[in-house]
Parts: sequence; C-alpha cells; structure tokens
Amino acid sequence: MPSGRQGPLRELRVVELAGLGPTPFAAMALADLGADVIRIDRPQPTDVGVADAALARGRPSVVLDLKHERAAEVVLRLVEQADALIEGYRPGVMERLGLGPEPCLARNQRLVYGRMTGWGQTGPLASSPGHDLNYIALTGALASIGRAGELPVPPLNLVGDFGGGLLLAFGIVSAVLEARTSGRGQVVDAAMTDGSALLMTMTYGLRNAGLWSLERGANLLDGGAPFYDVYATEDGGAVAVGCLEPRFYAELMRLLDLDRPELRDHLDRTTWPAIRTALTEAFARRTRAECEELFAGSEACFAPVLDLDEAPRHEHNRARSTFYEDAGGVLPMPAPRFDRTPSAIPAPPSEPGADTEAALADWGFDEAEIRELVETGVAATRR
Repeated sequence: MPSGRQGPLRELRVVELAGLGPTPFAAMALADLGADVIRIDRPQPTDVGVADAALARGRPSVVLDLKHERAAEVVLRLVEQADALIEGYRPGVMERLGLGPEPCLARNQRLVYGRMTGWGQTGPLASSPGHDLNYIALTGALASIGRAGELPVPPLNLVGDFGGGLLLAFGIVSAVLEARTSGRGQVVDAAMTDGSALLMTMTYGLRNAGLWSLERGANLLDGGAPFYDVYATEDGGAVAVGCLEPRFYAELMRLLDLDRPELRDHLDRTTWPAIRTALTEAFARRTRAECEELFAGSEACFAPVLDLDEAPRHEHNRARSTFYEDAGGVLPMPAPRFDRTPSAIPAPPSEPGADTEAALADWGFDEAEIRELVETGVAATRR
C-alpha cells in the first residue's frame, strides 16, 4: 500500500470504474478521508472532462480498455486486493464486461460491490437514461423547490448526483465494517432516486403531520416564511435570514428597528405578508456590507449571500481553511474533520493514464506485466 496517506480511511482500498457525477464524487469522498483508490479510466484522447475534473482529485488514474478480452482479468486482480469496488454503469453493463458481482465476489468474498445508478438496479425504469433532475422529480424533491406560483427550480445537481454519491460512500463504509465481522462482502445498490427520497424524510414527516403544503413557497423552509428567506440589498447584493426561533427573530427585528407589535408574532401566518414587506424595505435601504456590519456578532441568524469567488475569501471560511488552492484553482477541502486522523490536502487530479505504470505497480503488477499490458493495448499510459 502506498505510504503517506492521511485520514481515518487510510486502510481502505477501493477500485473505481470511472464514471460521471455521483460515482467520482463517492470515490473522491473516500479518497479525501485517506482511502487508497485506484481509478480505472477508459481510453480517451482528451483530458479529464471539465465537469468532473475536480472530482478526480486524490487518486491515481490507470487507463484500461475494458472491452479488451484481457482487461477483465486485470480488474479482477485488483479486486482480489480491494475492500470495495465502485461502478456507475447502467444495469447489465458490468456483467457484459465479465465484471459483475458474481466473478468479483468469487475472487474476493469480502468485497463490497458498490453500484451507483439513477433509478436503481431494479424497477421499470432501471435501464432508462436520465440525469439528476429526472431522479429528484420522481421523489417529490423537485416539486417542493421553487417560488409560489412558479415552476420548480432545479437545485443545481446537489440533491440527486451528490446526495446519491454520499449515500454510496456511506453504504460502502457501512458494508466494509460489516464484512470485517462476517467475512462476507455484498452488493450496495445506491440509486439517486433512493437518495433524494431519503433526503426528503423530514419534509415527508411534516407533510404527514399536516404541516407542509403542496404549494411551493408556502411553507416554513421553502421561502414561504418571510423570516427564512433571501432579500435584495440596495447595491444589488443579497442576504439570507433564517430566524426560526422567537429570540433570534426578535433580535433580527430589533436590529432592523422593526420591533413593532403587529410584527412580533412571526409564527402567526397572518402576519407573514406584513413581515415580508417590512423586511424587504429594510434590506433594500442598506448595502450588503452595511447589513454585515449591522448584524456582526448578533444572534439574528444572518449571512451574506456570497458567490463562488467571494466565498473562499470570507473570514470565517479562511479561518477554518474551508477552501484550498492548487494549480487548477480554488476547491473545497475534505469534510468532515477529524481531530486525531485529519485528512491531507488532496493531490490534484491526474490526467487519464498518467499513473498507469506506478499505480499498477503499487497494486502488485511487475514491470514486465505492465509493459506487456501496454504493448497489447489492454492498458495505456500518458506521459
């Protein structure tokens, strides 16, 4: 195993069949916490795709032509040494490549076989194409996000893709822990639909209790409540307030000089229109910087709305080193944080094939074997 890895998962070895979105995100999350992940990329003449380049950090890249008749044996040799495998192909693809759960678990009965798909391995839609937006549309998540009287708003691809990727990483760690007791691996079926449904558990609970309306922008946490929303400032900026509790709301209104009897009962929905009008006007008279100064050190549950360039420069994020910078630009640091086994700053993403020889050597292939794999087209390098 390569030396120098840091983090609580540094004894974990993972084979990643590179994919898009949630698959590399799950592998990145594991590598960020110290796991030894070997990324198997497809042969390609171009660099790592822009969309997923940042997600490739912290792990070496080996290019294998999985359609080559000998490629499956190379992957199975890696599987013999691994705790887990991650793949994100449509159902049936890995089986056609000779790398489905059956041959992999035959080589390593302790292997955790992680499968990442949109719809899951079973069900009427299992083989259908789709993307994040489709998956969250099916679970009630998308319908719940947006302004009153408007269509739902796509929440970037945070819910399906990256919520699903985290669920896969969590499932892999859970199954590896179980395998270390039972001696037996298993298949982890992580679907983005399942993940987005799970993230909606509290919302479904509120709906069951009669506390959540199907109307968008009419609820406590969806922008319906004026004390949990975003407001424009005089200079074109925006601020976010989230004063759910009475004492935090009282502090907000005191600082804005809005402590009036008719605005005090913020949990009475009949007061919401008046509160919204008052807050809209109060913030519109101030710049974002003036608002930050006004609320500094208060308990008003306030934050400026920062863009992607501003966020890394904010004093709180700088104090916590929430972001780091490498040759590719600014990126978020690994999370969460561990006081005894901290994670290191991730290594920058490798171009596909840049580590083929070194990574295969680290996983037990000798020099002659690696040279022969490259010469026959099973593997490829990029120097």
